Amino acid sequence: MHILEFTGDSLRFLDELPAEVPADGFVWAYLDRSELPRHQVALQAAAQRLGGSGLLDLHWLDLASEQHPSNYDSTSVYDVVVFRRLATQTEVQQDAEREAAIVAYHNQGFSSRARKSDAIPPAFARINSRAVGFAIFDRLLISLHPPGCAIPNTYVQRFAADARLSIDAISARSRLPASPADLALRMINTMVDSYLDLRKDLTTYLEQMQAELIKLDSQFADWGALMEARRQLHLLEDMCEGQRDAIQEWLDSLREQPLASFSPDAMVAQTRRDQLMARARDVGEHIDRVMHHARRLEQSAETVVQIHFSVQGHRTNDIMRTLTAVTAIFLPLNLVTGFFGMNFEHLPLIHSPGAMWAIFSVMAALALAVILVFMRKRYIARTER
Repeated sequence: MHILEFTGDSLRFLDELPAEVPADGFVWAYLDRSELPRHQVALQAAAQRLGGSGLLDLHWLDLASEQHPSNYDSTSVYDVVVFRRLATQTEVQQDAEREAAIVAYHNQGFSSRARKSDAIPPAFARINSRAVGFAIFDRLLISLHPPGCAIPNTYVQRFAADARLSIDAISARSRLPASPADLALRMINTMVDSYLDLRKDLTTYLEQMQAELIKLDSQFADWGALMEARRQLHLLEDMCEGQRDAIQEWLDSLREQPLASFSPDAMVAQTRRDQLMARARDVGEHIDRVMHHARRLEQSAETVVQIHFSVQGHRTNDIMRTLTAVTAIFLPLNLVTGFFGMNFEHLPLIHSPGAMWAIFSVMAALALAVILVFMRKRYIARTER
């Protein structure tokens, strides 16, 4: 567990949770989810001491759950936010290795599970998400992260650099978070921005697949990957809806909170609430952008699949039209040859030396006439490719 104390224009690392909160600041304790059983008693005591109330058992369960969806809940003393972030490339690699190890250990169902794992396009594998939990008090923030999460360390380094390089106290204070809610929103905003960064990879992959699908001579066979990509987009859209609902509930709670809960000074309190609401709205807008982009990609994939089958149907119609035209051309010729091929003794022209050339000329004229009629009616046309 790591503990930081933000005081005015500075921050410092603590070895243990303090006995009381700073006069003008707050305390942030962050830890991996796997460390919670060892530190839960100390955190509960700190929440009672620094925040004014211990966390409910239900909220501890929400924070400890790896599978909990994005959610917001509150009491009269603190807020609880669970927000799902994208898996990193390292986490995706670890999941793949873990699944391969499980399959190898059990030595059953290998082919089906391997096909499922291989079917997920690399760009879509990161949609597998992780839950990050926040318990937000007026002067205390407790955050639980997946093992190896880089977000808290990134912010610690950033804040330390801001505080060290600031020329004066005012500029440092403007960069450091003003409250636990402000810090939590900044981290959530970073999680949402990772979704925005993923858009380019998703769009590039689907554009390549779409280009392959709409080719006239396409022999596209990677339908499993396409269906898995659509399923992952469904998951992304559902995930974003949960995130948006959680942020919207938090935003509504901020509107309803009295100004005195932000600061004793009315002007400072109004400024802090406005800043928090603006940041929460910004996060909500980013989530909406990701969700709308996921919907557009999904609709685009569905549209291209429909175009693919329309192109294939058009090709089939062209082939059938060609076969029909060939059949129609040879039908009268078959009639003539069938008539003169009958085994009767008395057939017209069968003993005439020039009859064969006469009948051949008639058959050629019939074929040419049928071809001209079909070309005139555009049943047969030259296509430029």
